[in-house]
Amino acid sequence: MKRIEVKLSLAVVAPLLDVVKSVGDSLHDDLAAPVQLEQIDDDLRNDWRDELIAAQNGDVANLLALFDSEFFSTGVVNLDEDNADAILRACAAVRLCLRQRHLRKVSDEDLEGSDILLEELPEDQRRAFMCYLFLATVQELVIEHLEPAEYTDGAQS
Repeated sequence: MKRIEVKLSLAVVAPLLDVVKSVGDSLHDDLAAPVQLEQIDDDLRNDWRDELIAAQNGDVANLLALFDSEFFSTGVVNLDEDNADAILRACAAVRLCLRQRHLRKVSDEDLEGSDILLEELPEDQRRAFMCYLFLATVQELVIEHLEPAEYTDGAQS
């Protein structure tokens, strides 16, 4: 099984984990990417939505579990093939929520191009933006090192 260890700066990452936890808590009863299910029977729709929310909450819990007591003593997180999909989904859910709730005023070009002057952002937006970038980096690491080549460059390994 492929596994990577990533050494992170505690001083930089620890405050961002508060943002991830806060966003994760806010998603407890909501989907980061709501789906339209009006055509489906009410009972089935409610069951399906509940399952999606439970899966999303489990993914966010898996992401937060990376940052355990070992992380706070060593600064290292371990990513492997077993947690890769859950970590990707959790990062995507939190990033979607950050985009919708905290970074609405930032253009897509600035957000994806990282052409933002941090000192010009209010503190809450600055932390949200830094968290957004951090989670994007985590996603890139997982895709580059743990996902099959077909996801990264279209080639088979």
